[in-house]
Amino acid sequence: MNRPVFNIEEVNKIIRNRRSLFVAQFKENDPVEDHIIQELLENANWAPTHKLTEPWRFTVFTGEGLHKLADFQSQLYKERSQKNGNFIEATYQKLKENPLKTSHIIAIGMKRDLKANLPEMEEVAAVAMAVQNMYLTASARGLAAYWGTGGPTFWPEAKPFFGLEEEDKLMGFFYVAKPNMDRWPQGRRGPISEKVQWVRE
Repeated sequence: MNRPVFNIEEVNKIIRNRRSLFVAQFKENDPVEDHIIQELLENANWAPTHKLTEPWRFTVFTGEGLHKLADFQSQLYKERSQKNGNFIEATYQKLKENPLKTSHIIAIGMKRDLKANLPEMEEVAAVAMAVQNMYLTASARGLAAYWGTGGPTFWPEAKPFFGLEEEDKLMGFFYVAKPNMDRWPQGRRGPISEKVQWVRE
């Protein structure tokens, strides 16, 4: 295979203009086509992965599947919070209603390959890079998307619902929808010079 030729200006443009857009900026009742979601997932599959463990696992919720996720996470929140005496009705309603305002929600899992004998951090980083590939693809498509770690992300008892074992990790949810506006958010970053040291000698 010959070395591919890339358009570096376009690469820089998509990386520097990737943005997170949230539920309030989602266009409701106008779903993204499944083949575009499949494109996001295919690009995620080409993230770097040490020893080719490919630890990313995705569960895609759309259509009636969004109701299934909404019911699961809101009910689990209710059970957990009532045990602890800190139930908040607004949180319950948000968990029950927000999934229904989006087109697709992709649950992000890290499947641990214990035989590979890799530090967990490397597997978490591989999944994060897979999500970045989805982020870039979504932005290139002009879609609204963000990675959230709310709801059941850190609840161990939620893992089986997403096909994960005890040693695996649920790393949050990637929300995708069409935007309800034409304006693209302005980015904010401090100068890279403040975050880099060069050692030349």
